[in-house]
Amino acid sequence: MPELPEVETIARILRPELIGRRILEADVRWARSVAMPSSKKFKEQIKGQEIVGVARRAKFLNIQLTTYDLLIHLRMSGDLLIKQGKIKPEKHDRLILVLTPTLLPIFGEGKELGKTYLVFNDTRKFGRVWLTDDLEKVLGKLGPEPLSADFTPYWLYDSLQHRHRQLKPLLLDQTFLAGLGNIYTDEALHMAKLHPLVLSDSVTRKQAERLHQAIQAILQEGIRRNGASIDWVYRGGDFQNHFRVYGREGEPCPVCGTKIKKFVIGQRGTHICPHCQKG
Repeated sequence: MPELPEVETIARILRPELIGRRILEADVRWARSVAMPSSKKFKEQIKGQEIVGVARRAKFLNIQLTTYDLLIHLRMSGDLLIKQGKIKPEKHDRLILVLTPTLLPIFGEGKELGKTYLVFNDTRKFGRVWLTDDLEKVLGKLGPEPLSADFTPYWLYDSLQHRHRQLKPLLLDQTFLAGLGNIYTDEALHMAKLHPLVLSDSVTRKQAERLHQAIQAILQEGIRRNGASIDWVYRGGDFQNHFRVYGREGEPCPVCGTKIKKFVIGQRGTHICPHCQKG
C-alpha cells in the first residue's frame, strides 16, 4: 500500500498533468469504488468541474475541483494513470475520468492530441473514491501530518504519555498520526532505537524527541527518493535500495551488523535490529 512518500510523489507527478483541465464526464465501471456519493450522483456532480489543484492528506490524494474535492485512497492495489487518445478500458479499470484534450502548440496555434483520461485501476477492489464538498466528512478523524508544524516533539511526547498502547500499532493508527505505514514505521523506529512493542507511555521525553526526528527524516528521505517501489503496483521510487531494516531479514544492521529479525505485530510483518532496538 502506498504510504505518505509514495502518495506525495504521485501528487507531484499528476499536478502538472491535471491542473487546468475540465472533467467532461465520468465512467464509473465498478460502483463500489465510489464511496461517496452514489455513482449516479457522482457522475452528475463531477461533470464540468475544473481541476484547480492536486494535493495530499495522509495517504489520500486530493484532486481539488471548482466546487468539490475528489479524494482517492489507493489502498492495496490502486493505481492512477494518465492516458491520451483513443483508449480501450482494461479489465481492472474502476473509474475513468474523461478530461479536456491536450493541445500541441504548432506555429502559435494548438493541435489537439485527443482526449486525456485519468484512469483509476484497482485489481483487488479495495481502493475508494469520494466526491465531497466537506473534507471533514472523510478526513476529520485523521491525526496531524508528520511533516506539518502541528507535529512537534512536545506534541508527540504528550500524546504518547496519554495512551497506553504498543508503539508500532499506535504509530500506524491514522487517527493518531496520519500517513505512516508499515515500511516507514519500521524504518523510523530503527533510526530512533526504539522497540516496536514498547508501551507508548513508557517512552521518555528524550526518546520521543529522537522518534520525532526519525519520523521526519525517514519521510523526507522517502519523498526525496520518490518513495519505495516494492509493490507491483507502485513504480518509480528507489527508497527500497536504502532501507535500514524493512524487508532485510537475516541481513546485517547498517549500524551494528547484528542480523535483522522479522516477527509479526497485529498481522503486520515487523523488522528490527535486536541489538539497536532492545525491548
